[in-house]
Amino acid sequence: MDVKIEPSWKSALKHVFQQDSFLNLVSFVKDEYSEEKIYPEGKDIFNAFWHCPLEEVKVVILGQDPYHGPGQAHGLSFSVKPGIPFPPSLLNIFKELKSDLGLDLPSTGDLTRWADQGVFLLNATLTVRAHQAGSHQKKGWEEFTDEVIKTISEKRENVVFLLWGAYAQKKSVLIDSSKHVILKAPHPSPLSAHRGFLGCKHFSKANEFLVSRGLKPIVW
Repeated sequence: MDVKIEPSWKSALKHVFQQDSFLNLVSFVKDEYSEEKIYPEGKDIFNAFWHCPLEEVKVVILGQDPYHGPGQAHGLSFSVKPGIPFPPSLLNIFKELKSDLGLDLPSTGDLTRWADQGVFLLNATLTVRAHQAGSHQKKGWEEFTDEVIKTISEKRENVVFLLWGAYAQKKSVLIDSSKHVILKAPHPSPLSAHRGFLGCKHFSKANEFLVSRGLKPIVW
């Protein structure tokens, strides 16, 4: 497992990387990669951390699990590699961007362009077996990513947390709402998007908050 992490994260999470629970997780994940088809590719597991250093985080979008189909997942929540058709949740995200900000459907579902502007696209679980949704849940990833959320809350201020769906919203207890803003909506999945994700205007609200704090808005 190639743990390529940007130095600011490596420093801030040093204590986590040394814990037995994380070392056990690494052992489990290495075994899985040697025996099964796992997504994303090993080099992409920590892609979110590589593209978005801790001191540059402006917005956090929390997902649950990587995509488990071929060629989709590449270490950024909701994002897919260039040339891959948009999964339904991502399509609804782009629909909301059209409604909220008038943005046309992009040519690619690769959200690296967001990550490079300070949008931290974090999944609660960073790996998954091919075609087996949730197969790496409760193996230790959640404890690690909870520590990541706490680290952002403690070490940064004026970050916008976009919590979509009940699973993501449970993480609000890890966030200091006196320093940050938390925006909640139903998940963009087709099962729930019509219950309030579509029309939530989170993208314009996030930018309004950033601008109000003297920060550069995200070019969504």
